[in-house]
Amino acid sequence: MYFLKTQGTDKIPDYIQIRDDQFVLLAHFKTNNPENQIRKYGLEKYMKKIKSLIESTPFGVLKKIE
Repeated sequence: MYFLKTQGTDKIPDYIQIRDDQFVLLAHFKTNNPENQIRKYGLEKYMKKIKSLIESTPFGVLKKIE
């Protein structure tokens, strides 16, 4: 899976994209309150890793989630 954080504008919030190995979009959600969205998309086993990436990854950088 892949993780990408996109930067919003004044009216559009920042978003997270989670994509599979074929780069198909699995999840797309706002950076605020990600826990509920991670559960909604069934990615609980990656919760700690995704939350860590949200805080540490700069905008526009693609990261592989192992």
